[in-house]
Amino acid sequence: MANLKEIRSRITSVGSTMQITSAMKMVSAAKLNRAQESIVQLRPYANKLRDLLQNVSATLDAGVGGALTEQREINNVLLVAINSNRGLCGGYNSSIIKKVNALLEGELAGKNVELVTIGKKVYESFKKTQTIASNESALWDNLNFADVAKIADELVAQFKVGKYDQIRIVYNQFQNAAVQIVQDEQFLPVVLEQGEEENAAELDYIFTPSKEEILNDLIPQTLKTQLYKAVLDANASEHGARMTAMHKATDNASELQRALKIQYNKARQAAITNEILEIVGGAEALNA
Repeated sequence: MANLKEIRSRITSVGSTMQITSAMKMVSAAKLNRAQESIVQLRPYANKLRDLLQNVSATLDAGVGGALTEQREINNVLLVAINSNRGLCGGYNSSIIKKVNALLEGELAGKNVELVTIGKKVYESFKKTQTIASNESALWDNLNFADVAKIADELVAQFKVGKYDQIRIVYNQFQNAAVQIVQDEQFLPVVLEQGEEENAAELDYIFTPSKEEILNDLIPQTLKTQLYKAVLDANASEHGARMTAMHKATDNASELQRALKIQYNKARQAAITNEILEIVGGAEALNA
């Protein structure tokens, strides 16, 4: 059994760790509240924008939308992998890394795949094994729509010139603090619904300018919003995962501290009992 000094030292160490994890939990909870509010506010706009895009395109001929809707033979693929710059957030980072690996070894095996990494963890995991087209981890230093839009514009430009045949986004979709769902979304080419003239006509919109012009302006804006929504989802997921992980760590530290205190009390009781036995034994020896 460990001596009393060692147990006291472990109790103090666990107590210090518990204070840290508890503080990190509270910080993550505050950040989660802001991040959750941002993604909840954006989702209705993003969904309505997507519905509008599909509605406008439904009565148009296939091929409208130019290069951004062009379906090509898939040989060159770009994966936009989004995770965190930091750890201590449970399986949040590893889930994205596992998903990217699964794509590389499965559906995309044999194809030329490059990565755009948003997050140091995914960058560090693939920088030695995969071609990194760009590392946008600095985006997390000051998250805003303008910087995300620049990344989206660059992705669109590269797709237009034919550098990639398909661009996909891999990220964690925020459900709640305890649940984040890994998503693999196609970013480009844009898939437009066709052949639903009857449903679209029921809305009886008057379009000015023409549907084609509206669609050509709407697609880039939709793509920027899609990428921004993915980033906000990932941001909220990170804080939710970290808050949950720190909550569990705090509970585990508390349980460990309780067990150590019981062990300390037992060791202290045994030490006192031994001292009493030694005193009694010495007294008896003197009386003999």
